Amino acid sequence: MEDLRELFQVMTRRFGLLNKNCCQVGGNEISLVQSHILYEIMRNDKPSMQQVAESIGMDITTFSRQIQTLIKLELVKKTPLPEDRRVSQLTLTAQGKYVAAKIDAEMNQYLNEVFSNLSEFERDMVIKSVKLLNNAMSKSTVCCKPLL
Repeated sequence: MEDLRELFQVMTRRFGLLNKNCCQVGGNEISLVQSHILYEIMRNDKPSMQQVAESIGMDITTFSRQIQTLIKLELVKKTPLPEDRRVSQLTLTAQGKYVAAKIDAEMNQYLNEVFSNLSEFERDMVIKSVKLLNNAMSKSTVCCKPLL
């Protein structure tokens, strides 16, 4: 039987998920976590801090520190809801939209290049398999954490 952990270790390294920073845009080093945050804000309309933290599986305290860094980099704006000032909405600044779009374009270019090495049948098979895996992972009782 295949060594599943080895398969995922190699894929993680090749995907660059162990890199501290995923990219540099406009002189700013953007960490992998920050790129995930920017992506979630980009794909949702004015999400709350809690929504984004939950979607990336991060506790709110750690998430708040990341948001403060992104605010200092002038990539994200945090606005309290007028009807409930305890809840803050997140939006991308113009610079944040540029950075998020640039990262998105780079990732899509990378994925297109990787998938160009596969036949159409193989691409479809990989995409279906990743969807199946994501679905199975969402049902796991230990989601997002390795077993100890």
